[in-house]
Amino acid sequence: MAYVFTNGIRLAYERRGRGERVLLIMGSSAGGRVWTLHQTPALTAAGYQAVTFDNRGIAPSDVPPGRYCLDDMVADTAGLIRGLAAAPCRIVGVSLGALIAQELAIRHPELVRCAVLIATRGRTDAARRAHSTAFQALAAAGIELPAEAESVFSVFQGLSPASLNDDATAALWLESFRLSPNDARTARGQAWADLDEDRLDALRTVAAPCRVIAFADDLVSPPHLGAEVADAIPDCDLVELASCGHLGYLERPAEVNAAIIEFLDNH
Repeated sequence: MAYVFTNGIRLAYERRGRGERVLLIMGSSAGGRVWTLHQTPALTAAGYQAVTFDNRGIAPSDVPPGRYCLDDMVADTAGLIRGLAAAPCRIVGVSLGALIAQELAIRHPELVRCAVLIATRGRTDAARRAHSTAFQALAAAGIELPAEAESVFSVFQGLSPASLNDDATAALWLESFRLSPNDARTARGQAWADLDEDRLDALRTVAAPCRVIAFADDLVSPPHLGAEVADAIPDCDLVELASCGHLGYLERPAEVNAAIIEFLDNH
């Protein structure tokens, strides 16, 4: 594990493989190690160097007190890219990580060579706003859900009916989440790092080529909101994968990895 000091904090990062670098930005309440289950092995096998890191709020990166905003995390990541002398950088981001990647492409075009935006959106709506507000209320109240409850909620929120309705598959996912490290307990500040305005007009200024990967059964970032991002960015296409939810990069890793690598190879 190595560290970069950026934006007043320390970020922990790891590099795997050789070749041109790809920076992977994880979503909320999860460490960069999640990428290592499926995506970094595929990228290194394809000849890339995969760079993963832990966002602020996820140890061993710093966990500053208080509420984080999206601007904080964009500045963190911009500093990491500069600190690694990686610009312009290929970027893959998922969920909150995709929002960070979008803002980097808007505000710091010199840092972004191209971007894959997984499970993303360019605005919020009533359902997604209520979802974010609920998590903010839990964080503000200092409520820690029992591990058994939190793992079940994560599975129901993140997976597709195709996984949940198959007993063997659902049991495996439930056990995996129950036993996995609970980053959410240190990542409370990330609950406020979300879209608070419509960014579709700003996305029309993005010069970097992009690809949106949407998941048909995603309740957190539904495909129609991802399609709006793809429509807004001038040089962007859309890949929608069936039978997967918000965690589609874990549910259908082969298809996701193929879509990522095919895009990166062309850019």
